[in-house]
Amino acid sequence: MAPDEFWRPEHPSYASMAEHLARTAGFPTYLPWPLAAGWRVADFGAVGEPGRPRATLVSVHGVSPDDGGVSLTTIAEEPGCGLGAKVAGTVQTDPGADIANRRADARLRVGGSTVPMWTVSTHEVSGELDRSVLAGEADGRWLWLVVRPASALLLMHEAWHFADASGIGAPLLAVPFGSAPTEW
Repeated sequence: MAPDEFWRPEHPSYASMAEHLARTAGFPTYLPWPLAAGWRVADFGAVGEPGRPRATLVSVHGVSPDDGGVSLTTIAEEPGCGLGAKVAGTVQTDPGADIANRRADARLRVGGSTVPMWTVSTHEVSGELDRSVLAGEADGRWLWLVVRPASALLLMHEAWHFADASGIGAPLLAVPFGSAPTEW
C-alpha cells in the first residue's frame, strides 16, 4: 500500500479483519464493544502503508426501533490525514476549528479513558441532515464518529464503550461480519 492509500477488504470477514489488524499493528481500530445484539461489522479499512498506518475505520450496522437501519463509522487518525473529514463530509481536514472553545457535547469510554466529543457541522458541504458527526481526541489521534441517519445519534449515551479490536482477543471470533460497504 502506498502512503495515504486507502486499503479495505473486498468482503468483511474475520480473516480480513485479522489481515487488517496485522497491517495496522500499533494503531487502534476502535469499535463499539461489546457489539450490541443484531449488529455486525460491515466495513473496515486503513490509510497508510502496512506497518505504518495513519488512520483506521470500522463501520458497524444494526437496527434501532426508532430509526430502522443505523450505521456507525468510527475513524481514528493522525492529524492532517483527512480520512475522518472525507467520511464525515466536512469542510476541514481536522475538526479542531469546529470544536475549539466550547463544552463537549458527549463523552465516550474508549479503553479505560473518558473521551470528550463535540458535534461537527456537515451542513456547509451537503446541506443535508443525513448524518451526525462527533469528533474528539483519543491517545493523541483524532477520533471521529459518523452516525447515519442523523437522528440515530440519540442512541449514543455515556455508557457506550469503544475498544481497540486488536485487544479484544477470542470474543472477536463471535462478531458477525457482512453487509455492503458504507456509503461515503
